[in-house]
Amino acid sequence: MPGRALGRAGDPMLLTRQEMTFDFGGATFDVERDRDLLAWIFNQFLYGEVTGIQVGHWIQEAPNLAAADFFAKQCLQELLHIKSFKRCFEILGVPPRAPHRAVRMLSSDFIGGTFEEHVALEMAQGEGFVLLIFYALIDTIEHPEIKKLLARAAPQEEQHVGFGEAETVKALASNPKLRRHLLGITLAGLSIATRFSSRLDRFLPFDPNHPVLRQFPAFLRFGIDVAELRLRRLGLLDRPLAEMGRLRTLGLVAPALARRYGRILWPFRRRRRLTDTYLTDPGIVNGAMRPSGASR
Repeated sequence: MPGRALGRAGDPMLLTRQEMTFDFGGATFDVERDRDLLAWIFNQFLYGEVTGIQVGHWIQEAPNLAAADFFAKQCLQELLHIKSFKRCFEILGVPPRAPHRAVRMLSSDFIGGTFEEHVALEMAQGEGFVLLIFYALIDTIEHPEIKKLLARAAPQEEQHVGFGEAETVKALASNPKLRRHLLGITLAGLSIATRFSSRLDRFLPFDPNHPVLRQFPAFLRFGIDVAELRLRRLGLLDRPLAEMGRLRTLGLVAPALARRYGRILWPFRRRRRLTDTYLTDPGIVNGAMRPSGASR
């Protein structure tokens, strides 16, 4: 579709930027007035970027060398994002602080236990939600340098989302039985994120008359709609979330979480790693990884 942002080369995101952009009607944050609020927001982002460096963990479990190559590049990009947020704190004149415990859990625990869980839950849906907020901040923060730093990072986040979406689609094509499990674990993460977001006014310096914050309930509903649209385009969801019902949702979430955490308790589990598959990898077999001019 025209207008779609690209993830990895050849991996356009399943949603356009326009579909992921909420209209705040011109409302903006002011760096001086909203210093504490923006610092809180950036604290959550900073933690997420630090956990993003840990994507290196997935290199050894990547299904092929191309995916491993992507993760290596992503790790470097996350390091650059950390520097960008460090600069944002310098502009605000405040030190970074610890994130909220819900953000710690979503960023650290809900990264998935397998490659397929990781690309669906953390990259496609999780980073998709982060990208949604990136777009919102770019549109609502007037400070030119902060806006520039966020706008520079956004295309790289688009790459991460596009990669996660493409790999999820590939995983479902090769193993359709994964659909139920990936949908269940994604719905669990979405539920936690939604509950956390709906209670932000309890611990934020929340002003109900703030031009941006007073639109937050509508923005949250918009974010859920975007997440639902992504699930449908991934092929994970075949009906609106409103039609799922609590029992059906629980029937998906409970076994998915049991399977996710049951692996941790199973002492004989064997993970398939890159060292097990590299000799049959197209990058090796087809000579794509061979340096030019090499004799062998």
